[in-house]
Amino acid sequence: MLRTETLSINMGPQHPSTHGVFRMVLTLDGERVVDLVPHFGYLHRGIEKLAEGRTYLQNVPFTDRLDYISGMSNNLAYALAVEKLAGMGPMPERAEYLRVIMAELTRLANHCVAIGFLLNDLGAFFTPVLYCLRQREYIVDLFEMASGSRMTPSYIRPGGVAGDVPPEFLPAVRKLLAQMPSFIDQLDQLLTGNEILMARMQGVGVLPPERAVALGVTGPLLRASGVPYDVRTAEPYSVYGQLDFDVVTEQGQDAYARYLVRIGEMRQSVRILEQALARLPEGPVMAEGVKRIRPPAGEAYARIEAPKGELGFYLVSDGTPNPYRYHIRATSLANLGALRDMCIGHLVADVVIILGSIDITLGEVDR
Repeated sequence: MLRTETLSINMGPQHPSTHGVFRMVLTLDGERVVDLVPHFGYLHRGIEKLAEGRTYLQNVPFTDRLDYISGMSNNLAYALAVEKLAGMGPMPERAEYLRVIMAELTRLANHCVAIGFLLNDLGAFFTPVLYCLRQREYIVDLFEMASGSRMTPSYIRPGGVAGDVPPEFLPAVRKLLAQMPSFIDQLDQLLTGNEILMARMQGVGVLPPERAVALGVTGPLLRASGVPYDVRTAEPYSVYGQLDFDVVTEQGQDAYARYLVRIGEMRQSVRILEQALARLPEGPVMAEGVKRIRPPAGEAYARIEAPKGELGFYLVSDGTPNPYRYHIRATSLANLGALRDMCIGHLVADVVIILGSIDITLGEVDR
């Protein structure tokens, strides 16, 4: 009988598919993964501690730099937490619709990046990611038009939004929405039935629904396991309760199902955006009296359905202009908790696919 030994190796951060400073310590039996320990690395950000020394409004730019692919969504989650903590009344309706428009444009941009780089990780250099990044450029052009910045907008703020959109913004969004379905169809036709993609992704990284719930994962990762949980419907915020859309789920529980969920969610985002544009009212975009926010002593937690899953901010006030405590329920960090479960028993070549199917941004993991 041949005696074998397991081998421990580092995968990342130098590996082109491990994203940022992330690395994994793999224990291998041949090429089969028998254990995995994730190491999140050190980006030396310290945003949660830095926030305690700044006012509530000064902390808005920090949120852009968490999941820097989804800055607008980060702004929204933080703004909701501050508004809840300060007991602010209803926000101007136009501001609420603009928030939803920005959040759903962010979801489209995020999923373009997620799908493009997943295909890159699979070895499809570089055509799919270039198509996806080109489409994302059209969206960040809109962000630049509204906020002056493409990736770090600081546009959604406590009390509303930084300013009304320019006259050319809404026609540009309508132009994007007119061609977005055909782009999604092209992705669908190019990738969904591709036999190589299906062979590499189906049955890989299986996460049963009961295990997904136990691990606390959210977003496409959870819904691809068949769990129809979405914060936009479970606890509606902004004006999502007034809009008609479906929660996209798949039953495959694997990397392929996660890809399918993101394709489906892009279609639903287009649907939401069309409704929001049609209902967008005139009026102010910022509540009165929010230049200096000084919440009473207390605590608050607010959450949204960010593109990667549930993003939450927990704030504690001691009655001063700065938060006493500030904690982020980071989606990428929570979802990485399922990585070990999904990788054990698979081959080394499958690990990059499983990691890519989670869709992480290290800026909100080590913060």
